[in-house]
Amino acid sequence: MTWIKIVHLLCVMGWMTSIFAVPRALIYWKREHARLGEFGPLGDLTIRLYRFSAGLGVIALITGLWLGGLLAMPGWVWLKLALVLTLVAHYVWTGLMVLRARRGEFRESDRTLRIFNEASVLVVIAVLWVVVAKPF
Repeated sequence: MTWIKIVHLLCVMGWMTSIFAVPRALIYWKREHARLGEFGPLGDLTIRLYRFSAGLGVIALITGLWLGGLLAMPGWVWLKLALVLTLVAHYVWTGLMVLRARRGEFRESDRTLRIFNEASVLVVIAVLWVVVAKPF
C-alpha cells in the first residue's frame, strides 16, 4: 500500500503542476500568437504539458480510489472526491481552451485566465484541508 501512496502522490504532483501551469501558459501563448501571427513554440509546449499530465491525472484518480477503499470510503474521502471531480472539470475546461488555442482562437482575456488559474488553487487548498483535517 505504501507504493500505491507514493505513485498517487507523485501523479497528483505532476497533474497539479499542469493544472496550475497550463492556464498561465495560455496567457503567454496568446501573446506569442498575437506577436507572431501563427503557432509558435509556447503552443507546442502547452499542448505537450497538457497531454502528458492527462495520463498522470488518470493514474492519480485510479490510485486515489484504490487508497480510498472504492465504495466503502469514509465521508471525508467522498468530499475529497467531489473536490477532485471539480478539478477534473477545470482540467477538461482547460483542455477545451487548449484545443481552441491550437486553432488560433483565444477567447479568454489575460485576466479571465488568471482568475481561472487561481480558482484551481482554492480548490486544491480545500482538498488538502479535507485530507489533513478529515472532518468526518
